Amino acid sequence: MRALIDTHALLWWLFDDRRLSRRARGIIEDGGNEILVSAVTAWEIMTKHRLGKLPHARAVARDLAGALRRAGFAPLAISLEHAIEAGRLASAHRDPFDRMLAAQSRLDGLSLITDDSAFATLSVSTLW
Repeated sequence: MRALIDTHALLWWLFDDRRLSRRARGIIEDGGNEILVSAVTAWEIMTKHRLGKLPHARAVARDLAGALRRAGFAPLAISLEHAIEAGRLASAHRDPFDRMLAAQSRLDGLSLITDDSAFATLSVSTLW
């Protein structure tokens, strides 16, 4: 299975946070699964850390690429098609990071590992 991981789920995985569900943890731990991290997730982490909203993520922000490599996660670039889809999504949900994750999930046929119920309005298949 190929799955896209949402920002909070990624951070909970990296910090071994108990809020990550048992099911999500099992999917991530399964070596037969490919876990993808969107470029928009990197942008979100770095932006929120710079603004002081993720002070506990200092070590991750210093070497995000290394942390993802060590976790065995694969990067997912943002394409022009992803950007167009994110802009077209007919939803009142305004978070640009979430809209991009939804677009990537929809276009690339990926389930999204997330606990965020807002994705229901974006017609995204989620795993939790």
